[in-house]
Amino acid sequence: MGALDHFSNLFDCSGGGHSLKKRKQLQTVELKVKLDCEGCERRVRRAVEGMKGVQQVDIDRKGSKVTVVGYVEPSKVVGRITHRTGKRAELWPYVPYDEVDHPYAQGVYDRKAPAGYVRYSQDPQTNQLARASSTEVRYTTAFSDENTAACAIM
Repeated sequence: MGALDHFSNLFDCSGGGHSLKKRKQLQTVELKVKLDCEGCERRVRRAVEGMKGVQQVDIDRKGSKVTVVGYVEPSKVVGRITHRTGKRAELWPYVPYDEVDHPYAQGVYDRKAPAGYVRYSQDPQTNQLARASSTEVRYTTAFSDENTAACAIM
């Protein structure tokens, strides 16, 4: 908050209290919405463009992706699309497959994902190839053939 903003808040004669309003940040919200035809695309565009704070709306019908740029909250954009159009909308769950260590693993690969994308989450419960803890590594390598100091009970 700059000095000019501070002085304008001090000399505000609007009659309200001295509560400072938190400004929303400019952000890009990417959503997955199933779009079948031009009519669906038009309905989604009109629903989102009518929101306060929206700067730009880009729709990729083939990839089922809606990108909204503006001073908006992601949850409100999802709610607005769901309420106005009746379509199921969710935040974009995909990342480019180059950013993932194992793009074809069981919890990561998704056949419904657009070309070049995979479903990925940072949650270790859903990621099948999460790093093992040190105790798990010790137990699995204790009887390994590659470990020369392994137990030789056989």
